[in-house]
Amino acid sequence: MKKLFLIIGAPGSGKTTDAELIAKQNDEITHYSTGDMLRAEVASGSELGLEINNYITKGLIVPIKIAITTIVNAIKNAPTDIIIIDGYPRSMEQLNALDEYLRNDSSLKLSSVIEVQVSEETARDRVLGRARGADDNTEVFDNRMKVYTEPLAEIQAFYNTKNLLHVISGEGTIEEITSEMGSFINSNL
Repeated sequence: MKKLFLIIGAPGSGKTTDAELIAKQNDEITHYSTGDMLRAEVASGSELGLEINNYITKGLIVPIKIAITTIVNAIKNAPTDIIIIDGYPRSMEQLNALDEYLRNDSSLKLSSVIEVQVSEETARDRVLGRARGADDNTEVFDNRMKVYTEPLAEIQAFYNTKNLLHVISGEGTIEEITSEMGSFINSNL
């Protein structure tokens, strides 16, 4: 049975960096970033990539059909039985789509949802400081924060009732955060 860990957090919370480092430290773990998967599709120049780009450049959520297809394909093709996906779910629609998929697939278990919490100030400083792409500017950041925070309480409540939500602070050093997150993941394998 494959075990799935989801990592959620504001833009700039460090969730992708943390997950990448944990996967590098443990070759039994495969990491996927929904943002990276979607950006890779955009970079490919495909028709789907062009459609995704129309959403990303505005800081909007990619439609559920595209997101869940991308994620399910990644899970099915993962070379390991332990998978970390960061940046998902970002809406109740995404949460419900994944929850329905998990209910119908007994070969995959959601082990935990890890929320990396940072202040909006920290998130803003990190995102605007990295300027990774066209979506890293103040206007788009503000929209991404709004998109992230609007459904957050509902997402937290859903996973809390299932006793799956684990919150860690993303305000420390990368080493401190990945150590805490890595220990938590290893204790739940």
